Amino acid sequence: MAKKPPKAKAKPAPARKAAKPAPAKKAAPSRSSPSPSPIALAIDVVASDAGLFAPLTPGEIADAVRTLTEDRRVTGMAKVGRYRVIATEPLVVKPPHWMAGHRLARVVVYDYAADRCVDACVDLDAGVVAHLEVSKAQPMLSREEESVAMSVAVIDERVRTQLQLGDEPLIAMHYWGKDETEVAYARRSAAVVFGRPGGHPSVIAVVDLLENSVTAVVPAAQW
Repeated sequence: MAKKPPKAKAKPAPARKAAKPAPAKKAAPSRSSPSPSPIALAIDVVASDAGLFAPLTPGEIADAVRTLTEDRRVTGMAKVGRYRVIATEPLVVKPPHWMAGHRLARVVVYDYAADRCVDACVDLDAGVVAHLEVSKAQPMLSREEESVAMSVAVIDERVRTQLQLGDEPLIAMHYWGKDETEVAYARRSAAVVFGRPGGHPSVIAVVDLLENSVTAVVPAAQW
């Protein structure tokens, strides 16, 4: 009887390689914009011109007002001449605006004849009006308007007869009438408050800044 062939020995199974650890997930970037680095801030500060923020000189103010009044869009205001400069201040814009790095002036003028406010940006380097906005807005009183209103109210006879001993003009505020029957409803006006310093107001006089006249005298208790 023939012998059976010997069984082949089973080969040992190859050892499994250890699984590599999964790479750590990167944290999702923050949605907020990254803050500029100290180096970038330093470069920004060094590159900026501090002179652009300096107060306007008398010469620059004169140039800005002249450039504005020569603009054809407000020639009517300049010809009539019944206007007052309310405010002048330096204006600075950031890159990439085309006026970045230019010496700019903001000029606010009130045109009494047309009862309108002119708000302009004047490029002093180029000598042009870069921006002009005309509206019916009522800006706050200028120092000159406050002084004029007080002077007009002090010499008015109706005001003087109602003043008490020691009363004097304390403050002048912009006043815009709510009633159509009031002159201050259609004209730029100021309310001058009289009283003793540190005490209660006694009389309020409404001054028409167009005609420089008192249009109403009201006891403070009824104001």
